Amino acid sequence: MPPRKTKPCAFCAVIAGDGRADVVHDGPSTMALLDTSPVFHGHVLLVPRTHVTTLADLPPDELPGFFTLAQRLERAVETAMEAPGSLIMINNVISQSVPHLHLHVIPRRPKDGLRFFLGPRHPYGDPDESAAVAGRIAAALDAT
Repeated sequence: MPPRKTKPCAFCAVIAGDGRADVVHDGPSTMALLDTSPVFHGHVLLVPRTHVTTLADLPPDELPGFFTLAQRLERAVETAMEAPGSLIMINNVISQSVPHLHLHVIPRRPKDGLRFFLGPRHPYGDPDESAAVAGRIAAALDAT
């Protein structure tokens, strides 16, 4: 069986200058660009120049700059698009269309119709079940 061909990373191509994008920010460790398939106009993607797949893979020294810029982009998108709010979102592996960390900044307006991420909900059966889940997560957090 021949080796499986892997598709080149679309964000790495843009960062290298080999791909087309409407760039909003071009910095030493990050790039922000308009999503080519936006949920709403003004939908921006923030990517690190370092090729990593998930947020957990981003080197800790890059986190402050990445999230400071995310905060600035949130304000800029809302201002530029005259939107009263926004959705900030990162998919890790599941629903990640490009396997390169990217943070979405999506302008939001009341009654804009966006509901895809809110359901279905799965409530805990009782307080003991939620306490057990909280304990498992706390233990995993302490182990990292």
